[in-house]
Amino acid sequence: MKINRAYLFLLGNFKPSPTMRSLLIYILLSIPLWGAAQVDSTELFDYSQFGDAQGVKRYCNQKVINQTPQRIVSIGFERQGSFTMPDLPLSAMLPAMQSFSITQMTALKAQVNIPVLSTNKIIWQLGASYWGSRFAFADPGQHQIAKQLSTHTLTSTGINTTLFKPLNEKNFLIVQASADINGIFHDFDDITGQAVTVSATALYGWKLSEKNMLGLGVARTYRAGQVIHLPVVLWNKTFNDRWGMELLLPARGHLRYNFSTSSIVQLGYELEGNQFSMSIPGSTNGTIFLQRGELKPRLQWDKKLSGFLWFNVQAGLRYNWRFDGMDVYNGKALNQRYFTSALANPLYIGFSLNFVSP
Repeated sequence: MKINRAYLFLLGNFKPSPTMRSLLIYILLSIPLWGAAQVDSTELFDYSQFGDAQGVKRYCNQKVINQTPQRIVSIGFERQGSFTMPDLPLSAMLPAMQSFSITQMTALKAQVNIPVLSTNKIIWQLGASYWGSRFAFADPGQHQIAKQLSTHTLTSTGINTTLFKPLNEKNFLIVQASADINGIFHDFDDITGQAVTVSATALYGWKLSEKNMLGLGVARTYRAGQVIHLPVVLWNKTFNDRWGMELLLPARGHLRYNFSTSSIVQLGYELEGNQFSMSIPGSTNGTIFLQRGELKPRLQWDKKLSGFLWFNVQAGLRYNWRFDGMDVYNGKALNQRYFTSALANPLYIGFSLNFVSP
């Protein structure tokens, strides 16, 4: 307190001379000028040593605005209504055919797609899938094919990998490959190399905007039941806040309507299938390769439940694309065909729970 009073006393009684007063005024008036000079001097600083921000390379991502979320983990169930399965041969030695009634077909589906590497320069995923179908025959009798299908699960399980590589802001590459084990197996000894199918797709694309991306490529696929090599087209486009489309032709294509970011309806189709190995006593070679392909025109609804958990329900028609038994692996010729069955086309319904990516 004594120091403060002394300081105030000196300050209150301090009377500068005219010369000192002029010097103080000069100093006070110069302070703003010094500040302005300090600010302006930054324009002369060389920032090139830190790199040019305009020269940073940018990369496109794999989505368009309002696109349906990508599934990381999914488990679903499907039920097809009753239909007929005609023209199944009794055996290779007996050309007589027999038809059967199917009361329903149910399927359990599961898939996992785990990001192994995810940066702005590359996205790499590894996954696994399962598709198990059960045919409920009204009366399979002693028919070898009908008995196998009615008492066992027609199974397809496999692994897959997907690589998305952006090249710059406008161009990208997509490479996808999968290997599946397909058939009816009583034990592990039934699994042979001829139960394995390998599929692959390669695409080169253009990210035209945040609402539009297009890709062209080639694919090897069993989606129609029989191995084929064909061109593919990827086109994901958002027209406005509500409407868009998601196409990967010819595998699938949908017109999309967004009620909101958490409720999406799609109208379109998907083609799915594979080639399945079955041991059938009495067939030409003791084993047949069932080439099964299904075209599904459908309406589906995706709804966010909580966080990253979504629910999907779909309904439509299961149209038989192919249901042929071949005597040889990847058979195509007529003289390699054991039978062909023109399955009737029932309605179907399916639902799934999905954990999606952010």
